[in-house]
Amino acid sequence: QTPARRHRELKAQGSSHCSRAQGFPQACLEQAAPAAKMTASAVFILDMKGKVIISRNYRGDVPMNCVERFSGHVLEAEANDERPVWLEHGTTYIYIKYNNLYIMAVTQRNSNAAMILLFLYRLVEVFKDYFKELEEESIRDNFVITYELMDEMMDFGYPQVSEPKILREYITQEAHKLEVVKPPMAVTNAVSWRSEGIKHRKNEIFLDVVERLNLLVAANGTLLRSEILGSLKMRSYLSGMPELKLGARDPRDAPRVI
Repeated sequence: QTPARRHRELKAQGSSHCSRAQGFPQACLEQAAPAAKMTASAVFILDMKGKVIISRNYRGDVPMNCVERFSGHVLEAEANDERPVWLEHGTTYIYIKYNNLYIMAVTQRNSNAAMILLFLYRLVEVFKDYFKELEEESIRDNFVITYELMDEMMDFGYPQVSEPKILREYITQEAHKLEVVKPPMAVTNAVSWRSEGIKHRKNEIFLDVVERLNLLVAANGTLLRSEILGSLKMRSYLSGMPELKLGARDPRDAPRVI
């Protein structure tokens, strides 16, 4: 069982043991007022005409017919007025467009719009990992898996697991894909994006220090403003999952490990 499923079972049984140690949100959802800025009330997946394909009501505090206002807004909006976030009648609408789909979240709380937008993009990435191509047809062909993914990725409006390879540990059934592709390799340890069995001829790592100097000079040659912008770019050719410590030495100070 995933933490999200287990939490819903405990909540239905009236349990109050919702601690972080058990993998649940930091407090029982009914008492999580400080985290209200991170919640979404419902998520909708719509076609290009604004008709709902799939919806999931997480909190029950927003009427589901609010999607009708979204349809009118998007269809009537001009090309230069396609705002991803807007407020109407106390309900905040947050949406993204991908191929021939709209993915929208609504909330009546003072939620963090940037975080909800990030969750919607993560939802797209997970669907693409399962279905290969994300479009209206792939959603209609995979209703069951889509609902399961939406339930695991968000619980009572709170984002949960959004890493595809971790979700595959719990949702193991095969999705109907528009094209048959080779499944991704298994996750290695706690680093979900690093495939297993990586080997290189030489264990090497390259760390590039890139610095950029910006100057503002007056006509008489006087320096008005200056700044240095730096970045570290790393290229890793390490086999397996070794532990790595990098030291930065300053002639004026003792060696430091970062």
